[in-house]
Order: sequence, then structure tokens, then C-alpha cells
Amino acid sequence: MIAKSPRGRLRADLALVVVALIWGSTFVMVKRALDDVSTILFLALRFSIAAGALWITFRGRGAHYPPNRAAELRGGAVVGAFLFAGYLLQTAGLKSTTAAKAGFLTGFYIVLVPLLSAAVYRRLPQASEVIGVVLATIGMSMMTLQTTRFDIGRGDLLVLGCAFAFACHILALGHYSRTMSYESLSVYQVSTCALLATASFWWMETPRLKWSWAVILTLAVTSLLATALSFSVQSWAQQFTTPTRTALIFSLEPVFAWITAFFLAGEVLSVRAAAGAVLILAGILLVEMKPIRFLSHPSR
Repeated sequence: MIAKSPRGRLRADLALVVVALIWGSTFVMVKRALDDVSTILFLALRFSIAAGALWITFRGRGAHYPPNRAAELRGGAVVGAFLFAGYLLQTAGLKSTTAAKAGFLTGFYIVLVPLLSAAVYRRLPQASEVIGVVLATIGMSMMTLQTTRFDIGRGDLLVLGCAFAFACHILALGHYSRTMSYESLSVYQVSTCALLATASFWWMETPRLKWSWAVILTLAVTSLLATALSFSVQSWAQQFTTPTRTALIFSLEPVFAWITAFFLAGEVLSVRAAAGAVLILAGILLVEMKPIRFLSHPSR
């Protein structure tokens, strides 16, 4: 049960908006950096740097929770394994599908989170959350898919697996954030990703690295801001808000990605994509304002 004050939930939701902004704004940078570095090696470097930064930052903190190192390691490993599985499946899927379809299919975690949450907690989400999730999903499809033809291939199935992994990550993080300090949870989940990526890149791909300013700058930004800071904020925020609200807020990522692409690369948003962005915002506002209250929710 999440029994937090409305002000606490608002602060958490705003913090998650900032996380979506950071993730969306780094898309263009990562895309350019991957011209000079192979994908899983990039993830290994990104998560390793982030893990080191978190170990230094949070050393000795988190003592306000009863110490249980084995339980904390287990919780961090579970959350980190889901997170890395999402990145890995998405990367593998992108080899045989388009970026637009991958973006849309990855966004299915918005739908999967309330479904999995209902199955785990045996309670239905609020009507406003259901309608908001539907609106956000339609909006994401309008932003990421520019064609009516849609067939499913092997790469698409892998990306759907990525969406399932990201949904499980949000649910697992929501569970462990109420039993662990966010400092420990941040350190252990990112460290797990670093270990798994380091153990994988040398046999899952042909490692390639050309040290360029694009790679160095992107690693600095994604490691410190998009990983160390963002996952720490998410670990903290999910103490105060629900997994469904978290997934819905993260649907803002493609909106922020477009805004960044517009200013940095001059990409223009089509009328269809603009309408999709409006639907995403409408879905989030619907959940935040809750004009419809028909169904019960375990967090209320």
C-alpha cells in the first residue's frame, strides 16, 4: 500500500517527469555516439561509470533502513536483471526492425504495467488510469508509427520482450523501493547492469570503440545524468507513486525526444505526431486530475 501525502506524490511525479526529460533529451546524443562504439560495449561503459559514481556518492548512506545486506543484494539484482534484459532485448530487436516500430513496441510497457499490477495485487486500476493509459498508448503509436502497415517479425517480438522486461522493472522497483533505501537500490541495480553488460559485450557482438568527442560527451551525460541520477530519482520516487503512474509519466519520453531533436537536429513534428503528443499529455492529465473514480486501486 502507498500511503503518502498528495504533496509527496506530486513531488514524485514531477521528479519522474524530469527523468523522462533526461532520457528523451539524450536520444539524439546516443544515436550519434553509436556510430563510433558498439551498442552493448557502450552499455557496459555507461553502467560501469554510473555504478562507480553511485558507490562513491552513496557510500555509507541508506542506514535508516534495517540493514539486511543479503536481501538488499537480492532485490537490487532482481531489479537490475529486469532493467538489463530490457536494454538487451531492445538492442537485439533493433537489428531486424525499424526504430519507429521499436519505439512503439517498447512503449507497450505502459499497457503491461497496469495489467501485471492487477494480476499481482488482484485489484483493478482506477478508471481514470485505464483511460489515461489507452490515450497515452494511442498517442505513442501516432508519434512513432507513420504507416498503417504493421507486420510482426522476429525483431518485433524481441522488442515486445523488452517492453515486458521494462514493465517488470517498474513493478519490481515499486516493490523493493518500499523495503530498501533508494540509495542501496540505486547502487545495486545499476551495478547489476554493469556486471551483466561487461560479461556480455565481448561475445554477443563484435566490440567496436573509437574514442571521439561524441562518445566521451555521451558517456558522461548518460552515465551521470541518464543513469546514476535518473535511476536514483526513480528509486526514490516510486516510494510515493504507483507503477501505473510511473509508466504513464514515462510515456512523455518520445515527446521530450522530439523537442530535443527539433532544437538540435531541426526535425519537424508532423500533424499526426503532434496529435499523438497531445493525447499523451491528455492521458497523463486525466490520471493526475482523476475526474473518473469507478474502480478501486491497491495504492489508494
